[in-house]
Formats: sequence, C-alpha cells, structure tokens
Amino acid sequence: MDDLVTGADGRARCGWCGTDPLYVAYHDDEWGRPVTDDTRLFEKLCLEGFQAGLSWLTILRKRPAFRAAFADFDPATVAAFDDADVERLLGDAGIVRHRGKITAAISNAARALELEAEVGSLSDHVRSFVPAEVAGAPRPASLAEVPASTPESTALSRDLKRRGWRFVGPTTVYAFLQAMGVVDDHVDGCWVPRARDPR
Repeated sequence: MDDLVTGADGRARCGWCGTDPLYVAYHDDEWGRPVTDDTRLFEKLCLEGFQAGLSWLTILRKRPAFRAAFADFDPATVAAFDDADVERLLGDAGIVRHRGKITAAISNAARALELEAEVGSLSDHVRSFVPAEVAGAPRPASLAEVPASTPESTALSRDLKRRGWRFVGPTTVYAFLQAMGVVDDHVDGCWVPRARDPR
C-alpha cells in the first residue's frame, strides 16, 4: 500500500483510504477530526469492537443500519436492551450479527454510564490517557511508522477492561484514538489540515 494516494481531485490522501468514495469521504471529513461528544465516542468504541476481524469499510457501509439498530448509540437506551433486543439484533442482516459483540455493546453502554457518573465525561477520561505532547506529535512520515498500539492505548485498554468493558484491546483502542482525533496519524503530505484537539 502506498503511503499517499492522489485522488481524481488532485488531493493527496493517506494510502489506506484508497479510492472508494465512502472511504474517501470518511478520511476527509471524519477520521482524525476531534470528537468530544460522549455518545459519538461510545458509538465509535462499539463500532471498533464490531470491526474486529473485518475491514473498516465493511463497518462504514453498515453504519446507518447499526445506528438504527442501536438507537443511535444512546448509552442509556442501549444499556436497557434485553434478551429480546439481542435476538432482534441477531436477526438484523444490516449489522454484524455476532452475539458476543452485540452483548458487549449492551454491557459497554452500562459501563459508559457508570464511567460518566464517576468522572463526568468519557471524552475527558479518554484524553487523560494521552498527554498533550503525544497528541501533538508530528505526523508519521509513512504508514509504516503508524503503530498498531501504543503505551497510551494499552493503559486505556487496561483501564476500560478493569471497569468491565469488552472488545477494547490495545489495538482497538488505538484505532479509536486515531479516528476520534485524540492523536493525528494522517501521513505527512496528506491534504487534510491538522486539527487541534480540545484540551
């Protein structure tokens, strides 16, 4: 995979997004843009968990169906899902029908509510694991420099697991930190401007 790919519009982008219009739009408009809304953060953690073993493009294509099936990922609503909801979700061909991932998302919703009650904000808690100097590090020069996990994602993963979260391993958590703009892993030369993470 090339580090950068130039689109029909003449813009250089991170090579992982290729030329699929949906993936290009995600790269340009979402990936790496800071998100502080706790509901969107919860959604992304859930979708990263569902992505395990699959391509992100598969999840992206299914995201509208996921949002419909999981009440737009409102943690209070998802935490109240019962066995009938699990069976409903297992029958929904629009999403990834994996019982373990579905029940993890429901359980994680309850854990998200507990965390917010304890510390006030999922966003602040996540960012507390990534020092400003790490978040503001220079962009990688190549895709080969982008790690699969970091000490920060490992520490956050351990913290979430200690709190009872599931499907939040260090690699999943690092992908979450990248996507939510806590770290900026757009490759040097990518046209997307560096976004300032609110701290």
